Amino acid sequence: MKFLRSFGFAAVLFYLPVYVLGGSRTSPPAGAVIVPTSGEFQTISGAVNSLPNDGSSRGIFVYPGNYTEQVSITRPGPLTIFGYTYDTSTYKSNTVMIQYGLSAKQTGSDDASGTLRVHKDNFRMYNVNVKNTFGIGSQAIAISQYGNRVGFYGCSFIGYQDTVLAEQGAQVYLKGYIEGAVDFIFGQTGQAYFGGNVIAVSSKGCVTASGRASNDNTSCRYVFNQNTITLTPGAASGTAGHVFLGRPWQDFAKVIFLNTVVSAPLNTSLWSVWNAGQPNTDNVFFADFNTTGSGVKGAHRAKFSTLLTASQAAQYSISSAVGYDYSSWVDTSYVV
Repeated sequence: MKFLRSFGFAAVLFYLPVYVLGGSRTSPPAGAVIVPTSGEFQTISGAVNSLPNDGSSRGIFVYPGNYTEQVSITRPGPLTIFGYTYDTSTYKSNTVMIQYGLSAKQTGSDDASGTLRVHKDNFRMYNVNVKNTFGIGSQAIAISQYGNRVGFYGCSFIGYQDTVLAEQGAQVYLKGYIEGAVDFIFGQTGQAYFGGNVIAVSSKGCVTASGRASNDNTSCRYVFNQNTITLTPGAASGTAGHVFLGRPWQDFAKVIFLNTVVSAPLNTSLWSVWNAGQPNTDNVFFADFNTTGSGVKGAHRAKFSTLLTASQAAQYSISSAVGYDYSSWVDTSYVV
């Protein structure tokens, strides 16, 4: 296992980009100071737990390696985790992997199975891969996200069922990679924007499962813009034609896909009911605009979904998803 060093940062570094997008990050940011419990940590959890439990802004720089552990983050102050990379603009050059193999069946809840559990506001992570290795047979979360004003930049999240739990708060996932099969982007009250990602499907199922349970404007909504949906190289046999953009976990599910390029062969209806006995479609808002690619040829959208016009699509953006103050906490150099 590789070693990791952690560093403290002035508060301004949490809110402003530290590196030029597309450059390398192979050493700690200039001006960093060592966390008070100075030295080297064999685990990311060790570095996180060494930070003071206060409101100060802190950062952790992670050197290359596979870290087999569950990481839970709860400290109140702003925190940024930086992964070592030769190209900050993409997940493709990431060298840091956090992996663990818990399932909800084992732990008793989705959240408790998360490889990375974020239960704090004002958190950023750059160029780190996170994987739940459990596989088929239970919900098994890669990222369990309960914070507000949280951003993931050039990160990968890999799982099978319920990979990304975007459960609470405003959050963004930008220029990364998300892999799964069954309801692998889901949650109940989170407001999330997904931009410029590769979304890879490994077996038949639904990309999203929105648990929005009321028509409250502040409740769960997911906006996707300029993403690519593809099959993984090892996708299960029979996946083609059995993939959907989403299904409604609750009655007021709200998911919007804009400017999506689809090479994974979707079911021609694009959207699914929850199940035959409980469709949950009376009050859903499932919508898309400018969806292109070989995977949507011959599409005839489900009657409960909406094909947006250009003027309608213009109403949905990062600001409508996570708030008009997004530029005060999102690293806008990653926004598409």
